[in-house]
Amino acid sequence: MAAYCRVSTDQEEQLSSYENQVSYYTNFISNNPQYELAGIYADEGISGTNTKKRKNFNRMIDDCEAGKIDRIIVKSISRFARNTLDCLNYVRRLKELGIGVTFEKEAIDTLDAKGEVLLTILSSLAQDESRSISENSTWGIRKRFEQGKFSVNTRKFMGYDSDENGNLIVNEEQAKTVRLIYEKYLCGRNYFVIARELNEAGIPGWNGKVNWIASTIETMLHNEKYKGDALLQKTYTVDFLTKKREKNQGQIAQYYVENNHPAIVKPEIWEAVRLEEQRRREYMELHHIKAYSSDLANNPFASKVICGECGEAFGRKKWRPRPGEYRSVWQCNARYRVKGVMGCANRHIDESTLEEIFVKAWSSLMENKDACMQKWERMRKGKNPLLAYRAEQLIKYANTDVQKFDAEQMHRILECIMIFETGKISVRYLDGTIVEM
Repeated sequence: MAAYCRVSTDQEEQLSSYENQVSYYTNFISNNPQYELAGIYADEGISGTNTKKRKNFNRMIDDCEAGKIDRIIVKSISRFARNTLDCLNYVRRLKELGIGVTFEKEAIDTLDAKGEVLLTILSSLAQDESRSISENSTWGIRKRFEQGKFSVNTRKFMGYDSDENGNLIVNEEQAKTVRLIYEKYLCGRNYFVIARELNEAGIPGWNGKVNWIASTIETMLHNEKYKGDALLQKTYTVDFLTKKREKNQGQIAQYYVENNHPAIVKPEIWEAVRLEEQRRREYMELHHIKAYSSDLANNPFASKVICGECGEAFGRKKWRPRPGEYRSVWQCNARYRVKGVMGCANRHIDESTLEEIFVKAWSSLMENKDACMQKWERMRKGKNPLLAYRAEQLIKYANTDVQKFDAEQMHRILECIMIFETGKISVRYLDGTIVEM
């Protein structure tokens, strides 16, 4: 005979109950000459609405199928399973093996002819009890949300720890990485490039490991908690049995708490990221760009060169003028969209020429530096956080001595270079300023 014990929470009084069950059944079986102890199988702190995560329950079933157990004793149906379907399925599965289950509280023996009828009724009641508990728990959580009260598992939350009262406190070492991610995005990188650069720099994540991926960067850039606020009820449980959760898209009320905890990034920087995301979406849609590329090291002009004739983006091509030599050129992506048929007739341009254009356009702009600085100072003090950020970058660049092309600086200030078939070139900066060449 084997015994199965379980409590559904990890609270101290429940753990005491758990220990009592283990002790009781060990003595009960060992002191009965009719039984031989096959084992005590026990799970603690795990919900009984399904059996997928109950390690020792599943081990017990495996031992039954291996012929190691002839009978199981359980305190009650609710300890065995609160899911009617699971309960009946396992009872029938064990019955086929000739193994009975004794439920002490309900006085049910599953090998008895009346056992399954009673079991069906009582396990349905147990399932309904579980539903009621789940609804009460959900109600309590939502009432706390209404009051702006919530807790965060900071173990997997980059940038924050919890104090003894559960309040969020900034982890300064990790916060540096969070701020770096926001800065990199506003300076032109996309999610993939940021992740790659963090990995190359050996910067650890929340778990101390260097394993950054694009989806992690995207999630961090959208997390309002980094600006000190908290959006509550982002997801909700749709089925109390399976515990399945879905994204809340208006099905239930959400609650937004402002200034809830110390911010890691300034609110205006967080809002600037939102505006930059919108700008990139509109830019990509306008110029039919599938992905906003920002690979400064390998392809700095990706997404930055636009055809002035058809509005499509230019793509980088590798030409080989002679064996062993390569030449990077850019041409309109619409030129040969249909194989063998020329589309856009706009000219191509060398990558080295693009670098020269960027430097010359900036030098031309700086011929009227005072007027530019006045414009950027007004923008820096304005209400648009993204334009204020761009203005700061332009002011910094204006105070440097520009002698050669710098991909990093280009991504901070340049929106695009437009190439026209006539030879005209238009350089557009991220603040909206245009230099014609």
